[in-house]
Amino acid sequence: MNEKYSALRSNVSMLGHMLGTTIKDAHGEALLGKVETIRKLSKSARAGSQDDRAKLIDELQNLPDDQLLPVARAFSQFLNLTNIAEQYHTVSRHSEEHICSPDSIDALFAKLDEQDISQFDSIQAIRDLNIDLVLTAHPTEIARRTMIHKLVQINKCLSKLELSELSACERQRVERRLEQLIAQAWHSDVIRKQRPTPLDEAKWGFAVVENSLWHAVPEFLRHFDEKLTAHLGERLPIDAAPVTFSSWMGGDRDGNPFVTSEVTREVLLLSRWKAADLYLQDVKELVSELSMVKCNDEVRELAGDEHEPYRAILKDLRAKLTNTRDVLDAKIKGLDAPSFGIINDIEQLWNPLYACYQSLHDCDMGIIADGLLLDVLRRIKCFGVHLVRLDIRQESTRHSNVISELTRYLGLGDYDQWSEQDKVAFLVRELSSKRPLLPRDWEPSAEVKEVIDTCKAIADQPREALGAYVISMARTASDVLAVHLLLQEAGCKFRMDVCPLFETLEDLNNAESVIKQLMSIDWYRGYIQNHQMVMIGYSDSAKDAGVMAAGWAQYHAMESLVNVCEEAAVELTLFHGRGGSIGRGGAPAHAALLSQPPRSLKGGLRVTEQGEMIRFKLGLPEVAVNSLSLYASAILEANLMPPPQPKQEWRELMDVLSEVSCDAYRDVVRGNEEFVPYFRAATPELELGKLPLGSRPAKRNPKGGVESLRAIPWIFAWSQNRLILPAWLGAGEAIQFSIDKGHAPQLEEMCREWPFFSTRLGMLEMVFTKTNIGIAEYYDQRLTDKSLWPMGQKLRDQLQQDIKAVLTVENSAHLMEQNPWGAESIRLRNIYVEPLNMLQAELLYRTRRQETPSPMLEEALMVTIAGIATGMRNTG
Repeated sequence: MNEKYSALRSNVSMLGHMLGTTIKDAHGEALLGKVETIRKLSKSARAGSQDDRAKLIDELQNLPDDQLLPVARAFSQFLNLTNIAEQYHTVSRHSEEHICSPDSIDALFAKLDEQDISQFDSIQAIRDLNIDLVLTAHPTEIARRTMIHKLVQINKCLSKLELSELSACERQRVERRLEQLIAQAWHSDVIRKQRPTPLDEAKWGFAVVENSLWHAVPEFLRHFDEKLTAHLGERLPIDAAPVTFSSWMGGDRDGNPFVTSEVTREVLLLSRWKAADLYLQDVKELVSELSMVKCNDEVRELAGDEHEPYRAILKDLRAKLTNTRDVLDAKIKGLDAPSFGIINDIEQLWNPLYACYQSLHDCDMGIIADGLLLDVLRRIKCFGVHLVRLDIRQESTRHSNVISELTRYLGLGDYDQWSEQDKVAFLVRELSSKRPLLPRDWEPSAEVKEVIDTCKAIADQPREALGAYVISMARTASDVLAVHLLLQEAGCKFRMDVCPLFETLEDLNNAESVIKQLMSIDWYRGYIQNHQMVMIGYSDSAKDAGVMAAGWAQYHAMESLVNVCEEAAVELTLFHGRGGSIGRGGAPAHAALLSQPPRSLKGGLRVTEQGEMIRFKLGLPEVAVNSLSLYASAILEANLMPPPQPKQEWRELMDVLSEVSCDAYRDVVRGNEEFVPYFRAATPELELGKLPLGSRPAKRNPKGGVESLRAIPWIFAWSQNRLILPAWLGAGEAIQFSIDKGHAPQLEEMCREWPFFSTRLGMLEMVFTKTNIGIAEYYDQRLTDKSLWPMGQKLRDQLQQDIKAVLTVENSAHLMEQNPWGAESIRLRNIYVEPLNMLQAELLYRTRRQETPSPMLEEALMVTIAGIATGMRNTG
C-alpha cells in the first residue's frame, strides 16, 4: 500500500498495542489471547481465507457468556482508537493526504486565476460569504462527553509524539500519558446507561463549542485572512463573520415530547451562561496581557485617569461578565437575581474591546492588537452573547391543531376541514388585523397550550438568540402562514425566519408551487423583507423513494426555488438537512456543494451537522479549521465558477432514472409482504429502541410499522448488518436499465461533465465499499427464518449487479479508484468491524432466544451496536 499512509498505520498499531496491554492488565493473558486470535482470523478471512473465516465464526459462536462483553468492548475500542488516529492523520505534519495538502483555499485561488475571475468579483463573493452550521443532536451519537474529552487528550499526545526534537525522557512521558488515557477509557462506561435528556444534548453541543470551535473560529479566520492578503492583497474585515453556528439541541420538538417550552427557555439561559463564562476566561487573560500605558483619546476617555487604561476597561468588562454569569446562574436555578450591570447585547462587548484594538493600532502596537484581542473580537462576531442561535422545529399539524381548536371554540367551524384557499384567506386576514385573536378566557388542551407556550418563549427572547422556526412535514402555504400568525399572537416583536421543510418526494415536487403562492400574497411579501429560507429534507425523501429519485427531486426543488425567488427579487437561503450517511444526503462537503444547481448558494449555506459527524468534522480545533476552510472554498468556487446547467437530454435521462429507481425501491420496501418481517429479523431494528441514544423516540408513532420509523434508525439498522439497503436500493437498477436501453454513452458523459451525477455515483461507490455481502448473509443464516433466505439472497444479488452497473458507467476496474484515502480508511477499520458484526449476530441470536436476556448480554449487544456505528462512521 502507498507509503503515504505509513504514519497512520504506525499510529494505529501503537494505539492498538497499548490497548492490548490495558486488556491484559484488566482481564489477563487468556482474554487478550482470545482477542488477538479473533483479530488475526478476521485479517486472514478479509484476505480471502475461507478456512479462517469458518474458524472465526466458530470462535465467536463458542465464546462463553462472560467473555462476550470484554471481547465486544475490545473491538469497539480498537475502532475508536483507529478513528482517532485517522482523524489526527488529516492534520498531521506527516500527512501528504489531499485533505491537508494542498490547502483548500490556495487550491481555490489557483482555480480562480486559471479561470480569469476578476479580483473585484472574488472580493465581493468573500464579503457575501455566509456559512451557518446547525449543530443537531443525533440518535447515533454514542460517545459520552467524558469519552470525547479523552479522545481530545489522546490527539494531543499523538501531536507531541511527532516532534522530532523530543528527548527519550519526554517521549516516554507522552507514551505513558497515552497508556493512562487508553486505560481510563477502557475502565469507563463506553455508552450511557440512561437516555440523555434534551438538556444533556444541549450541554454536549456546548462542550463541542468550548473544546473545539471557540479555538477553531479565530484560527480559521486568521488563516483565511493570510490567504486573502497573499492572493488578493486584501484583508478580511475585522467584523467579518463568514461562519456562524446555530443549534437544534433543546429546540427540536418534532416528535420529541421531552422538548418543552420550559426546556427551550432553560437551554437558552445555559447557552448565554456558557458564552459569558468563555468570554470571562478570555477577558481575564487580556487583563494580564494588556498592561500598556500609551493610548488614543477614545480609550483615555473610557479609562479616565487610570495609569493602565486598557486594564481599566477590561476590569470593568470582567466585572460585568462575572455579574452576567452569576445572574444567569440564579435564573437557571429558579432564584431571583438583579439584572443590572450585566451584558445583554453584543455592542456592550464589542465597543470597549474594539476601542482598545483601534488604540493599540494608533499607538504603533498593532502586533499586540492582532493577537488574542483580535481573536476575541472575531469570536464576538461569530458567537454573539448567546454562543449559538437556537432553531425551533415543530411538525406542521401541531400548528393547524392549535388554529382548529381555536376556530371551533370561537364558533367559526373546524379550520382543519377548510380548503387551502379558505385557510390562507383566514390566516392573511388575521395577520393583517390589529385586534388579538386569542381570547383571554380560552383554556386550550395541553398539546395546544404547549405550542402557544413555545411561541411565547420565542417572543420573550431577543432576535439574536434565535435562528429559524423550521416546520417539518410542511406541505402548503397555510403551514407557513399559521406559524407567522401564532408568533404574532404570542407577542413576537421581531421577524423570525419561518422555514418550511419539504421532505417527502411529493412535498419536494410541490415546493415550487407553495413558495410561488406565498410570494403572491402582499402581506407576506411585505413581511419577509425580501428574504426567504427553505429547508430541503434528505432523509425522509430517501426513505420514501430511494436515493436516486430523492436526489433528483432535491436538485429539481432547489433549482425551481432559486428561479421562483429570483423572479420575485427575494434572496433565498437553502437550508440542507443533510446527515453523515448517504441515505441522508451525506457526501464529502466539497463534492456535495459543487453538485448543487447553479446559483443555489448565492444566499449562503445553512446545513445541519449531526451527532458523530460533528465530532469527526468539528470535534478538534485543527480538524475544524480544515472543515471550515473546505466549506468556505467550496461555496466560493460554486458562486464564482458555477457548475454547468444540465443539458436537456441529461434532464430527460434523470427523469427516467428517477422513475425506474423509485419503482424498484418501492417494489421491495412497500410491495413485498416478506420485506418487513425480513427487515425486523435480519437487522437489530427492534433492539435499537433499547439503546439510550438520543432523547427522541425512534418512532413518530409507537404502534406503527416501518413507515412510522424515523429515517435515522431506518438507515442505522441497515448499516449494522452491512447491507446498507436504503443507501443504494433502486439506483443501480435504474442505471442498468438505461445501459440496456443504449444510454451508456450519455451516462458516461453525465459522469464526466455534470458534478451532480458524478457525485451521486461517488456516494454510491462509498456505500458499496462499506457493504459486506458475506456479513449480510451471515446475519440471514443466524437470525432469519429459512423461508426468508431467498429474499436476502435476491437483495445481495441485486447489490452485486448494481456495483457492476456503476463501475461500467465510470469505466473503473474497482470501487473508489479515485479516492484511495477513503478506500484505505475503510480497509483499516474493516478488520475490527467484521468480528463485531459476527459477534452482534451471535448476541442477537442468544438474546432473542431468552425471554428476559441477562443485562450483561444486553450490554454487550449495545457495545457492538456502538462499535459498528463507530467503524462505519457515517451511519445515520
